[in-house]
Amino acid sequence: MKNAKKLLCLTLASLILFLSACTSEKIPLKNGSEDSSIVSEQENGSEDSSVVSEQENSSEASTQIGSLNSQNLMSNVKAENITAFDDLSQGNKAYNQFSAALLKQCLSEDENVLISPLSAIYALGLTANGADGETLKQMEDVFGIDMDNLNNYLYSYMKNKAEEDAAKLSLANSIWFDNRFVPNSEFLQKNANYYNAAAYKSNFSAAETVDDINRWISEKTKGMINEVIKEISPETVMFLINALAFEDQWESPYKDKGSVRDGEFTTSRGDKVTVEFMYSEGEKYIYDDNAEGFIKKYKGNYAFAALMPKEGMSIEEYVSTLTGEKLSLILNRKENYSFELYTALPKFETEFSVEMKDIFKNLGMTDAFTPYVADFSKIGDGEGLHIGNILQKTFISVGELGTKAGAATIVAIEEESCPMETKTVYLNRPFVYMLIDTTTNTPFFIGTMMNPTK
Repeated sequence: MKNAKKLLCLTLASLILFLSACTSEKIPLKNGSEDSSIVSEQENGSEDSSVVSEQENSSEASTQIGSLNSQNLMSNVKAENITAFDDLSQGNKAYNQFSAALLKQCLSEDENVLISPLSAIYALGLTANGADGETLKQMEDVFGIDMDNLNNYLYSYMKNKAEEDAAKLSLANSIWFDNRFVPNSEFLQKNANYYNAAAYKSNFSAAETVDDINRWISEKTKGMINEVIKEISPETVMFLINALAFEDQWESPYKDKGSVRDGEFTTSRGDKVTVEFMYSEGEKYIYDDNAEGFIKKYKGNYAFAALMPKEGMSIEEYVSTLTGEKLSLILNRKENYSFELYTALPKFETEFSVEMKDIFKNLGMTDAFTPYVADFSKIGDGEGLHIGNILQKTFISVGELGTKAGAATIVAIEEESCPMETKTVYLNRPFVYMLIDTTTNTPFFIGTMMNPTK
């Protein structure tokens, strides 16, 4: 009986140890800290709604995302108190210049283009916190602002949106990295402080990770962006992601009888097409030397602005004249006008995808994409860490009641594979040769070749 009880106790102890090993894993971080992960998937198998830690202090530990147990390393990173900027004018100035430059690079002759400079600058801000040296300098030149001020500007902007109307404009940031890569804790700390970012350790060789990342983006864009990546290359060790969602109703919806009716639209090629136009009056008039348009307000602190170049000037020619300063001037006009403004806006829905690698190279951010030249040493140890690509996908729908739009930007960090040693064997001198039996690894012909011409 004593032996039976002893055997039972040993069995139960072994079972407890086995279960503990299955449900908890210590994840080492750089500089000696570590994260104790706890599985928080609900028993019914449904996805936990708090799949990221964009909550205050990034308190979430570990969450089952889809089919993977992705460890959230921000659970061990408590966001420090940051004082938000009251005056965002300098940041706005740099951001408007960044927006104008990005539009110029993305412009297409006859394709609908829709970019989100806000989503792009958040994703690149996350990334730049791991950059140093000339790489960081080039990124700051593209931003038009140094990283300390950019971090504060983006933190203050996001904090203001959260307090004012997060239900209308929401921003979410996350960092995903392969389980073979260990990020620096300082890098995670800074992105927790200023970007409230989640950080997930995942198996990049598993196809489910692609689904998990796309699912996170879909949730954060309220289902408007469902797929940004299709696969993960073997060189990729990290993704830095921003997701943005906007949804608001017009302050004055197009609901009067006759306010929506068919009209003719002339395309960039000169073709005439029939579309539904939404007609209104009383909107704010805006203009510059080469264009005129209007601003129509939403119920929240947002508005729709449009500018149409004067007759004979193409969109490409007009966009080439835009600068951040000019954008600020146009959008901040406060004149009172003596005329009544009547407007017509076509209903439309469009989506757009763009790879931004060459775009940012053209803007001067060249080192970041070059292995062994890029300096992302603040992210973590890695062989030739560099940006492999920057992907953005956007969506917008403009209708009678209002507008909804979503954007997601992904920065892919790649590690350069160590070059393999090469060796050449040219049979350009006399050699021995054999025909062998591979079942026994014995030759059944053996000879020498002294002169292949004989």
